[in-house]
Amino acid sequence: MLADIMSFSTTELAALTDAEVLARSKAHPDLFAVLVHRYEAALLRRARAILRSPEDAEEVVQDAFTKMYLYADKYHAQEGASFSSWAYTILNRVAYTKYAARRKEWEKTAELEPEHYESLPDARAEFLEDLSIRDEVIAALSKLPEAAAKLLRLQFIEGKTQEEIADSERLSIPAVKTRVHRAKKLFKQAYDEQHYD
Repeated sequence: MLADIMSFSTTELAALTDAEVLARSKAHPDLFAVLVHRYEAALLRRARAILRSPEDAEEVVQDAFTKMYLYADKYHAQEGASFSSWAYTILNRVAYTKYAARRKEWEKTAELEPEHYESLPDARAEFLEDLSIRDEVIAALSKLPEAAAKLLRLQFIEGKTQEEIADSERLSIPAVKTRVHRAKKLFKQAYDEQHYD
């Protein structure tokens, strides 16, 4: 079962980038376990933050990994976008779909945390609902100043809270909110220019 993984040494596996592991997992499916090992805990934390249910979070993470494997040929490394960004995009899409389904089942509407409302897709930025425009989103991000693009990646693709961003970037929470707001305006402008011109 793990023969494909066992044919690589631990050093060789550690040296492979996420993109290399994903590409090789097409021929050696057991190698995909390396990506699961690298990302499962982080994706589980993100899913739990959205769904507030350990069981639903585990199901969503499994579904997200399944989609990553099935759509591996659609992943293309691009400047400003890592494998982790792609993985979080898929997870967010699956988690919010699950959240919407669960919400219909609950007797009363469950409340999302305030920072999660901001990460829900809007009418113009439906990239969490439609992976087919992922390349357009990446292209728009690449046109932003690096600081603005980084904030948007951290919050909306990697799922960091504004408090976590403030800690990692050594900023106050009000400063993060202001910069994210400005970055969203710049992103909308760049996205609209490439999408509607």
